[in-house]
Amino acid sequence: MLELFLCSILTILPDFLYRRFVQGKRLGREITLFSVWYELRWGITLCLILTVSLITTIFYFHPSTKAATSIFRTVTILPETNGRVAETFVEINQKVAKDQPLFRLDSTAQEAAVETAKRRIAEIDATMVVARSQLKEADGRIAQARGVLRQAQDEYDTRAELFRRNPNAIPEREVEQALVRVDTQQGVVDAAMASREAIVSQIDFQLPAQKASAEAALHQARVDLEKTLVVAGTDGIVQQFALRPGDVVNPMLRPAGILVPERKVTGLIAGFGQIEAQVIRPGMVGEVACIAKPWTIVPMVVTEVQHVIASGQIRPTDQLVDVGQMARPGTITVIMQPLFAGQLDDLPQGSSCIANAYTSNHDALQDPDIGAFRAFVLHAIDATGVVHAMILRMQALLLPIQTLVLGGH
Repeated sequence: MLELFLCSILTILPDFLYRRFVQGKRLGREITLFSVWYELRWGITLCLILTVSLITTIFYFHPSTKAATSIFRTVTILPETNGRVAETFVEINQKVAKDQPLFRLDSTAQEAAVETAKRRIAEIDATMVVARSQLKEADGRIAQARGVLRQAQDEYDTRAELFRRNPNAIPEREVEQALVRVDTQQGVVDAAMASREAIVSQIDFQLPAQKASAEAALHQARVDLEKTLVVAGTDGIVQQFALRPGDVVNPMLRPAGILVPERKVTGLIAGFGQIEAQVIRPGMVGEVACIAKPWTIVPMVVTEVQHVIASGQIRPTDQLVDVGQMARPGTITVIMQPLFAGQLDDLPQGSSCIANAYTSNHDALQDPDIGAFRAFVLHAIDATGVVHAMILRMQALLLPIQTLVLGGH
């Protein structure tokens, strides 16, 4: 309507004034409702052409969107394991700090696992003490076996020497029996040495490995026990938290609630039409009007433009994707931040806004080689941004009325 009014001032109004005051035609006589089209046909036609051209220029070079939102993330409150709630520490809509306890699951099984692991470590320590005692016993057996071996060896040497000097002094059978006793006693010594080596291996390798495994099991049990206490991962506000002692929480099917991180709004994410993909650039100046800040225009600047459109994404599945399912065009995602710091600090997270972005040809107009016609066109494009700015201010002015009065809220 505003564009049509502006174009009519340049076309229909001069045509009417010419026919009324120059040609002397009178309203209700020569100029009637039935002769308006014929009398003002050139002005009406030119007005419609200019209106369409102006609207196209404004909306192309100065894009606007109602899909501008202060996006915020949420953190799902979930335990790392299934369990029954034993105790809760917070209520809904309560502010919490990082690492503050939220609720605790029943930890009977985890506490039993910790106690079992501790007992296992104590058992291994006791086995280590017994093994050291067995090592001393093995050393005594080795000393005893070596003494018996020396005695058997001396007896064999004596009998063998007597038999060598006088074969008739001692039977050969006794010499052979003495040799057998020496070999037997040597086997006893070897067995005692092997037994000692086994005990040493048990003390140096087996028992330390078992203790390390038991300590790892104790650490795992303590970690599982700590997981029963669910804490806040960040500062924020607890929402949709309705747990009570006795409820069963499942990390896959039943979350405990939502934690909204406490953040100030530092920017907006806006979705502009794909047709403006060649116009929107980082550094463009814009403006937003938000429902949560009535009658307020906040100057913004485009800081980033996403170079992919979400509607075209695809992920591997067991079915082929029909391109016809992607026929709905997506939008160009743009990140906008306030031109001056702190202007959106009081804006609630998730607020909806209307956003404008304005094309500026200031750098191109500074080119000394620019032609007159091109300079006129660029000036005209920049000037049409005023129309869109006026429209945004009228929208901001009428937004509370539309919401509260006409919308029935």
